[in-house]
Amino acid sequence: MALSYKARRRLSLVILLLGLPGYAVVAVTIMSTIDRPPVWLELLIYVGLGIVWALPFKAVFKGIGQADPDAEPKRFIDDK
Repeated sequence: MALSYKARRRLSLVILLLGLPGYAVVAVTIMSTIDRPPVWLELLIYVGLGIVWALPFKAVFKGIGQADPDAEPKRFIDDK
């Protein structure tokens, strides 16, 4: 089932405002439970966690920055 453009926009906003900070808290909590690895390994872990977080939402975020494809084209006063 495909989501409409407006639904994807709303869902992406919820994901960014609630999901991303929540995921960051979970990632930091998990990293704090283990002994501190070397800096390069810690960086790789955080980058990997960031990529793993974004992959499931690829379809939701795709095309959100573009104009609404279902909207009627805007007409200007000079158009006849």
